[in-house]
Amino acid sequence: MKFRASRLVLSFAAALLTLGAALPASAAPAAQDPDVVTIQDDRITESSGLVASTQHPGVYWTHNDSGDEPRLFAVGADGATKAVLTLQGVTPRDWEAVSIGKDDAGRPALFVGDIGDNLKGKWSEVWVYRIPEPAELKDATVKPVKYRLTYEDGPRDAEALLVDPRTNRIFIASKENEGRLYEQPATLSTTAVNVFKRVGSAPATVTDGAFSPDGTRFVLRSYMVATMFSAPGKELDSVYVPVQLGGLQGESASFSADGRAVLFGHEGADSTISRVELDGRNRPESVAAEADAKPGAQGDAAPLGGGDADGDAGKEKNEAYGPGFLAVLLIVLTVYGYLKLRARRSSSA
Repeated sequence: MKFRASRLVLSFAAALLTLGAALPASAAPAAQDPDVVTIQDDRITESSGLVASTQHPGVYWTHNDSGDEPRLFAVGADGATKAVLTLQGVTPRDWEAVSIGKDDAGRPALFVGDIGDNLKGKWSEVWVYRIPEPAELKDATVKPVKYRLTYEDGPRDAEALLVDPRTNRIFIASKENEGRLYEQPATLSTTAVNVFKRVGSAPATVTDGAFSPDGTRFVLRSYMVATMFSAPGKELDSVYVPVQLGGLQGESASFSADGRAVLFGHEGADSTISRVELDGRNRPESVAAEADAKPGAQGDAAPLGGGDADGDAGKEKNEAYGPGFLAVLLIVLTVYGYLKLRARRSSSA
């Protein structure tokens, strides 16, 4: 009986060891949710627009929907507000979007879209404001450049304003069941009304959008879904949108500053900014090229770190055999040591 019990324990331990060896390192811990930033500022109750700063890593610009002062908040990765920019002489009507482009001198600039028109025709024109993105984060009051605009086919409700980083041209997506995408005229005027022309279709009920830093992708989101494009009319794949708990309204979107992810935000107190990594053809061209150029990328003759037919190519062995394997190995060695000690005591008795 003692011998059979020992064999049974060893068989069980061996099975555990086999299972542990089969588990990759990434399978040991539970899957992690996308990185999340919780906005801590109680002044931000209806975060409607979102864009990642190009000058300040880990900083996001956002603003409230209608009913607030004409101000932008710089929110850090810890959720705390780092600066507030107030637009001088501006009375917000229905702020819906913020994007980053350049000013006339090629310096980073923030574009704020007062483009909401919930009554679909109440406003004879809508407005876009441009201000410099500050090199130093501190509270300031700034005088904006104002652009007046209309659409060639009549008034539209809109919540998505995108600036192409390659051309500095503004695009606006309407918020309709059959959405439309509009582009600015060749040159924006500060004295005359700028007529935006339709250049393509957009998904239904778009609430925000953004270009990738290299301009080769843009994303349009609605309340629960998002779609990636390589150009107007050239739809790629959908992008996962994190579920907003508590019935909070999904509202904003931005690319991360490195172009590897899309950031999603929503309205409400203590709202969050969720980072969703991109893969496949949704990745901007610069990101895909960088990944393909790395040693160990698919197609490389000699992946860094070795690897074998078990799928461990490009991983060092301490990655291929992760925490789960090591824990099971410790259990097996402990059981084996106990049985050896017990056998010695039995033989000496």
